[in-house]
Amino acid sequence: MKSYCLEISGELACFTRPEMKVERVSYDVITPSAARAVFESILWKPAIRWHVRRIEVLRPVRFVNLRRNEVGSKVSLSNVARVMNGADVDLSIYADDPSERAQRASLLLRDVAYRVHAELEVRTDRQDPEPPQKYHAMFERRATNGQCVNQPYLGCREFAARVRLVTSADSEPAPIPDTRDLGWMLHDLDFTDPQDPQPVFFRAQMNAGVIAVGTQGAAR
Repeated sequence: MKSYCLEISGELACFTRPEMKVERVSYDVITPSAARAVFESILWKPAIRWHVRRIEVLRPVRFVNLRRNEVGSKVSLSNVARVMNGADVDLSIYADDPSERAQRASLLLRDVAYRVHAELEVRTDRQDPEPPQKYHAMFERRATNGQCVNQPYLGCREFAARVRLVTSADSEPAPIPDTRDLGWMLHDLDFTDPQDPQPVFFRAQMNAGVIAVGTQGAAR
């Protein structure tokens, strides 16, 4: 494995707590799975895996209430199956239709910035014979040039993230001097059974603005 560090920042973020069913309420900080998605937005291949190891919080945790119009329905799976079988069915959802809109309040994070450390694992069971250095060079080049497969985002796709590769921590700002117990936080999904992925949680502790991420003590 080889370690990399990204600075991830943005004006708004929402790392939704799964126990909130209707109104979105964000965790206090970015979750490991959301941080992993940022790394994957720069480079993802079937031959590699990203493992988030450390999250440094660079700005104070601040919340903001926001009420938004959202689409209140989903495309019907039965209609999708009919279209796949050749039926002429409209699968569109029109956001400007009053019957399709639902107004919901969200508790979001504002003005966030994190420094996330992750390890790039090149899988030993990969199908291609390419050396690990190839993937290291690909990520370094893409992260340095600001290239990505898709736009990195902070929990919700409408909250775009600014991303910068950190090559040396000597001149970087220190994490916030905040220590708190963040409680149980979503770590990631366990795809041991691809048909039934299970959420895995861990007890997140922020010590002087730093969260050590690991599967030790994780629970479903």
